[in-house]
Amino acid sequence: MRRSLPRYVLLLCFVLSSGVLQAQTVDPAETRKLHAFFDAQWERGLRESPERASLNGDRRFNDRWSDLDLDAIAARHQATRDALAELGTIRREALSSEDRLNYDVMQWQLERSIQRHRFGQHLLPVSHRGGPQTMGQIAASLQFNSARDYRDWLARMRAVPQRLEQVTALMREGMASGHVPPRVLMQRVPPQIAMQIVEDAQSSQFYLPFRRFPDTIPAIERTALQAEAKQVIVDAIVPAYRRFAAFFDEQYLPVTRDSIAATDLPDGKAWYDFLAETFTTTDLTAEQIHQIGLREVARIRGEMEKIREEVGFQGDLAAFFEHLRTDPKFFYKTPEALMEAYLAISKRIDPETVKIARTIPRMPYGVRPIPDNIAPDTTTAYYQGPALDGSRAGFYYVNLYRPEVRPTWEMMALSLHEAVPGHHFQIARAQELGELPKFRRSGGFTAYIEGWGLYAERLGYDMGLYEDPYDRMGQHAYDMWRAVRLVVDTGMHAKGWSRQQAIDYFLENAPKTEADITNEIDRYIGNPGQALAYKIGQLKISELRERAEQALGADFDIRDFNDAVLETGAVPLQVLEAHIDGWIAARQDR
Repeated sequence: MRRSLPRYVLLLCFVLSSGVLQAQTVDPAETRKLHAFFDAQWERGLRESPERASLNGDRRFNDRWSDLDLDAIAARHQATRDALAELGTIRREALSSEDRLNYDVMQWQLERSIQRHRFGQHLLPVSHRGGPQTMGQIAASLQFNSARDYRDWLARMRAVPQRLEQVTALMREGMASGHVPPRVLMQRVPPQIAMQIVEDAQSSQFYLPFRRFPDTIPAIERTALQAEAKQVIVDAIVPAYRRFAAFFDEQYLPVTRDSIAATDLPDGKAWYDFLAETFTTTDLTAEQIHQIGLREVARIRGEMEKIREEVGFQGDLAAFFEHLRTDPKFFYKTPEALMEAYLAISKRIDPETVKIARTIPRMPYGVRPIPDNIAPDTTTAYYQGPALDGSRAGFYYVNLYRPEVRPTWEMMALSLHEAVPGHHFQIARAQELGELPKFRRSGGFTAYIEGWGLYAERLGYDMGLYEDPYDRMGQHAYDMWRAVRLVVDTGMHAKGWSRQQAIDYFLENAPKTEADITNEIDRYIGNPGQALAYKIGQLKISELRERAEQALGADFDIRDFNDAVLETGAVPLQVLEAHIDGWIAARQDR
């Protein structure tokens, strides 16, 4: 049975669709209390996650890492419970409609943070895609403009051994409670740890900032900072990683589990149900999501057949997939050539965004290669958002490892998704919504964020970027990729599918290379439920666009619709639907 809509959705539906409201009584004292609460929670989040503060451009905590001591984690959980109780003392009925929405989004996030804690995921601190073995990578996203910036980084470097000890303690607790990851993923981690055990300190990731200095730092101070960095790497960081490697290889890896399903963890079924609901912001069950995936797979196969016929390929769809995976004409020979092609595509896309939006984010973005130490084990690309204070642009990271498995036909759809008008467009735009509290401008709901990213791939048609049939095949391949996710994620975590069964299903229905597919499947194993958000979000945004086109007819303008989708910042899908319904009604009245 479907649950009723949350109260904030009912309110928003009324506010946005009724047209005329009775005068609202807003209490300024309650409004001030609410925004002071938001500010306090934002500040708490920065203190508790110095890495997040650093990435947002706030340098106050640049000399430390998040505290992963079990007592500190328990204290943060209690602080979240206290925050929810404090929020409950604010009279929601005395707030404006905008602040009621802010209130409800904060409540949603606090409640789910509290629920998440009981599943013990903090006892799984190592992923094959990140963890203590990749700590040094944050340096590439920091600003080093003064001697203090370098000294702060040295303080973080000196704290690496303590951080590794804390992670080890969490892993030991997980071993005792049954919270251990699948062995098939953890087998990827030892080479990543080994890359931190360097013979030459200057080749360490942690040394990266000391390779260049601003002119304002005198030469003698540069030499001293470099010498100290080398000493810390040799005396502290490398020995700490050696100890961590020994623990991981000798004690942890042997007790990791053979199974892959989230349901095999303690309270695993409830955990996966929670993840599906949280990531999709819906009440869809795993079985319902699985069936949606099967229907989408069948639909997209039909579109792929049309492309196969258009290019005159002689053979069935399976043979066409193999052709797309293996024909040398679809691949660059060197990482450098692949990088140049990504840069060229980005420059081709940028000027066409005026066709699909009136409001263009002011913040620029750049294109960077994925770091070498994680490139073999991660996906084709990802996006890193700008700093909230504007001190760092957004970056589109592309995987240059083994260019012979990175087909050219996927590059357009991928770039539309990860850069513009996808993630960079949406996230930078949200950060520029200055009237919203900071937690709304920088926070996120995966179904909205990734749903927009996948929807943005289709905007390539509106932008005139899919003239080449192979680029269109790439768009269908990426659409299929996200449809397959619904099937294999629920298959592995709720229906007993094996890893190989999931890989085979993916290979059968998409032309992505087997290397990419294997990395994708392992990503879904390691991050259950997250992959469900993309297609569910895209389907909702596409449904709303169709609804607006039908309701507005000749008055529909894709630029206005896209602006309306993005003007809320990231919200649950039901809130987005209520907002667009109100936008349609207002357009009709006008």
